[in-house]
Amino acid sequence: MACAYFLSGNPLSDVTKFSSTTMKGWLESVTGSIFVPVHAKAQKLLNEMSKTLEDMTDLSKMLFDNSGKEIEKRNMKTYGRARALNKLARLFIERMRQVKVPDKVAYDNFSQFVQETQKTFLVTEVDVKNWFPRISPFFILDRRKFLAVFEKAKESLKEMHAFLTKEYVKTKTLEETFQLIDKLQDIEEQLANLKVRREKAEGERNLVEKEIVETRQKMADFKSKGTMGQLDQISMEMNTLSMEVKQSLQHLQKPFAKLQSLTLHGGGSGLTAEEFKKLNQYMENPFEAFVAEETGYPLLRQILQRLSRSMSDGKLKLKPDKERKAEQAIGNILNKNSLVNLHQKCMDVITRKRRLSTSAEVAEIKGSLSKFQEHLEKLERRKENVESEEIALNRAYSETLEKIRNCKTAIERNVFDSTGKKIRIE
Repeated sequence: MACAYFLSGNPLSDVTKFSSTTMKGWLESVTGSIFVPVHAKAQKLLNEMSKTLEDMTDLSKMLFDNSGKEIEKRNMKTYGRARALNKLARLFIERMRQVKVPDKVAYDNFSQFVQETQKTFLVTEVDVKNWFPRISPFFILDRRKFLAVFEKAKESLKEMHAFLTKEYVKTKTLEETFQLIDKLQDIEEQLANLKVRREKAEGERNLVEKEIVETRQKMADFKSKGTMGQLDQISMEMNTLSMEVKQSLQHLQKPFAKLQSLTLHGGGSGLTAEEFKKLNQYMENPFEAFVAEETGYPLLRQILQRLSRSMSDGKLKLKPDKERKAEQAIGNILNKNSLVNLHQKCMDVITRKRRLSTSAEVAEIKGSLSKFQEHLEKLERRKENVESEEIALNRAYSETLEKIRNCKTAIERNVFDSTGKKIRIE
């Protein structure tokens, strides 16, 4: 196999270490005595075949031109044969032009060129055997010139095929190894570029995250100072009062739902449109419904009266425990005014909030906060974009590392197969 063809001797017990930049020079020095001559011969054969194909093209043009002149003479004796040769010559020219000689010598290119040339010569051979006898005895000198070069071209092709299958194939692994070394250097360069881009993206993300923290801190400072701090305190009071309202009306939620259903299905709840609307509001958001009431919360009282009457008339039925708790809550609100102080507290806190919310200071702070929020949203979007880029770069970096590992493994294996030497690329 390839190992026997290249270098004899026992494999080294020690592993020789190389970088991707020093590997190629060492391999050339070790295998140059074998690879360079084979490579040079491949180039020589390609050059010779290229010249032969040019000669065939020139002779095909000669056939085309001479047959064309004979066609113009309109000699009935030669006219038909001249037209046949003219068409045949045009085919030869087109075929020769389609055969592309590789610019760079490589086993795969050389092999492909041999295959394409074989196909071209086979169909040309068929055409020559079929048509040249029919054209005879005319254009005899032109046909002899073409056939002489064509025979020479076929012999050159045989030589190329023999060289490919007996000599060049033995250097295929080695040639692939040199190509892999070049590929490895390209991939390592890609990895270096990815590393730079990844570090840049990481740095950009860190800056954006820092700016996000700073912007949030500025917003927090604005919210905590002066009037805004008072508004935050009022919001906390409102939350506390909202829980108190909800708790005060908790035993009425089920009865409210029954009353709502009774009204919707025409059960004679007695609620007016305004009262029914308020009932829905108490069920959805008790605090908002409560603070929207006038002093003494008249709508809530009217609703509770309708509820109490429906329960007494048996139109609205509840479980005993729920009915007892509902009646107790209704009594406390209607007869003991249990919500008077709570309603006043709610009205006071709403009044204070409205007064502070309309101040010039708050308007200015809200304007600043709005700008900060807009800037913060832009930063968040920018951060998402950078993080997406980082994910893509990290994936590409990992994939490139894997390509490098595979490439190094292939080179190390090929070198051992070709030279018997154990190496490691670091």
